Amino acid sequence: MERGPCRLVIAIDGPVGAGKSTAARRLAAALGTLYIDSGAMYRAMGWKAVQAGISLTDHAALASLAATTEVRVEADAAGPRILVDGQDVTDRLRTPIMDEAASLVSTCPAVRERLVALQRALAETQGVVMDGRDIGTVVFPRADLKFFLNADLEVRAARRARDLERAGVRTDLAQVQGEVARRDARDRGREASPLRPAPEAIHLDNSRMDPDAVVAAMLAVVHRTLKAR
Repeated sequence: MERGPCRLVIAIDGPVGAGKSTAARRLAAALGTLYIDSGAMYRAMGWKAVQAGISLTDHAALASLAATTEVRVEADAAGPRILVDGQDVTDRLRTPIMDEAASLVSTCPAVRERLVALQRALAETQGVVMDGRDIGTVVFPRADLKFFLNADLEVRAARRARDLERAGVRTDLAQVQGEVARRDARDRGREASPLRPAPEAIHLDNSRMDPDAVVAAMLAVVHRTLKAR
């Protein structure tokens, strides 16, 4: 059975600061599908671990926590809301502390296994656009379309610094660039689901592209794909 646009499963991967969330959110809106920020789900699990006083490097404790924690994504006019065991924690997740927490808990195989199961369940009855670091390789290896976004390190660091400043966090660009580089190394070097493009992913370097141009390029691919069916 052919899928209409609302039934497409689209994976968008790439490193931190590559513009994945902005592109995925706008693409989902254009297609009328649910947008899922997988990174926010890892931040949510990191938030739960911090609240429970669990070391973010204690994989045994994190595995036990993940097994009993429910993370849900709910659509909202202002953007998707992230619920942890029924509690809306969306507004608590965009801080440097939660960024680091997400990066650390994401190296725990049991956490990844739990969240991947939850992410796949979200796409069982509806189309989704999901961004992350292993969406096209692990979460949805049979996604209808796969994109891999990237940009120069300096560009990605500057974007991350602007995001933090908009959230009211004072930043130092050199420090942010160092943190982004360390996050890149951790994401690419982790044993569980390392960051890498799927072989069939469409690569977009948006170092010099604005968000509108990125989404336009993606939509062109989507329309070609639908037309060919």
